[in-house]
Amino acid sequence: MGHRTTYRTVSVDSLPIFYREAGDHDAPVILLLHGLPSSSRMYEPLLARLADRYRLIAPDYPGFGHSAAPAPSGFAYTFDHLAEVMTRFTETLGLSRYSLFMQDYGGPVGFRMAMAHPQRLESLIVQNAVAHDSGLGPLWDARRAFWADRVSHEETLRKNLLSLEATRRRHVGSDPNVERYDPDLWTDEFAFLSRPGQADIQTELFYDYRSNVAAYPHWQEWMRECHPRLLVLWGKYDLSFDISEPEAYRRDVPDAEVHILDAGHFALDTATDRIADLVRGFAGARHD
Repeated sequence: MGHRTTYRTVSVDSLPIFYREAGDHDAPVILLLHGLPSSSRMYEPLLARLADRYRLIAPDYPGFGHSAAPAPSGFAYTFDHLAEVMTRFTETLGLSRYSLFMQDYGGPVGFRMAMAHPQRLESLIVQNAVAHDSGLGPLWDARRAFWADRVSHEETLRKNLLSLEATRRRHVGSDPNVERYDPDLWTDEFAFLSRPGQADIQTELFYDYRSNVAAYPHWQEWMRECHPRLLVLWGKYDLSFDISEPEAYRRDVPDAEVHILDAGHFALDTATDRIADLVRGFAGARHD
């Protein structure tokens, strides 16, 4: 109560970047980095629950949500580039210190940001984002084939990644209690994916995902050397990422706080209250 969410757009590298913000300006900052094919909208439930204690800022990457979506012919859709834009976004807002909440694509964006400017990092919160090759499940077989031979496998990749069924599967996963999921979650996302030019943008960006896999050993080495404060939240019904991944993080950061949740890939779908409590306890321990 009393901490309403605001919706703004700021120019970053001449691109309109949309973001949601809630909480007091002087409160500790949590930067919320979204996944595919979502946007900052996925964090609305968390903004409502944590704005009394933190300043929460959730941007849309270029090509996502309400941010600019230039055609791939005029914008390099790579994770390096997204991380650069998001870093300059934080600088435009004057953010000198923050925790990163990273879900799915938020992982590769956030790890690049953290490693480029470790002095700005308060802590890492990982929610179903992968940093180990072993964390990529069977669905990635078609995706690896696409990386190896784009021309021959692009049509299969688009079905595997961007179809309505794939969009639904990302939310429901293997959860036996499908009645817990609002169908608007995936129908809204599929409507976004169906906008003109989106399939090309998402295919181009996903082709660069192979750069993340190549970078995993570097991220692991950085975690082992720097021991960032780390909270891992893992929805156990995720079909995209393997359930072994949380323990892989713990091997890199032995004092990481790890929680397996009764949830899927987008754990905020069904476990928002639990996640809010865990984030509050983890982040609050640093500031109390």
